[in-house]
Amino acid sequence: MAPLFDEEAGAALGQIYARADAFLFGRWTYEVFAGSWGAVKEIPRDNPVALALNTRPKYVASNTLRNPKWANTTVLSGDVATAIRDLKSTPGGELQVQGGTTFIRWLLDNDLVDEINLFTCPLILGQGMRLFPETGPDRALELVASRSTAGGVIIQAYRPTGRPQYRTATMESTETRR
Repeated sequence: MAPLFDEEAGAALGQIYARADAFLFGRWTYEVFAGSWGAVKEIPRDNPVALALNTRPKYVASNTLRNPKWANTTVLSGDVATAIRDLKSTPGGELQVQGGTTFIRWLLDNDLVDEINLFTCPLILGQGMRLFPETGPDRALELVASRSTAGGVIIQAYRPTGRPQYRTATMESTETRR
């Protein structure tokens, strides 16, 4: 994906990270980020991703992590859904989740997602874990922002709006749309 992720998409990603007040991770993604971003010795002030990740609070949902090594990390264990709801109810700005397909699915299943930012690159991968499972509850999404970069990266923001409303298509309803 790296060659397809153009400068404009990188700038948009930097803006998203810059508006975070805190980050929430599942255990696996936390370990990956802590091993890379958390190992940065000198935080470059011109890199909004490194700056945000290394200066803002981090929360990791885990019942097994005991001693997080990345500075400013709090472990949420036990009833994680309640702990996240409590975090979301405190005054402040965005609590962002980065990566972690399994964790994002769990957050969606527990109605803990307020907004989804998707970056779609002009690439089809024939393998790997899907963000949205093949089975499970349907979810309606409201598009709140959309743009594309010159390199073909599509950046979209959606808000979950609950269960979708369906109706049965009839010959008359399909003809009136033409």
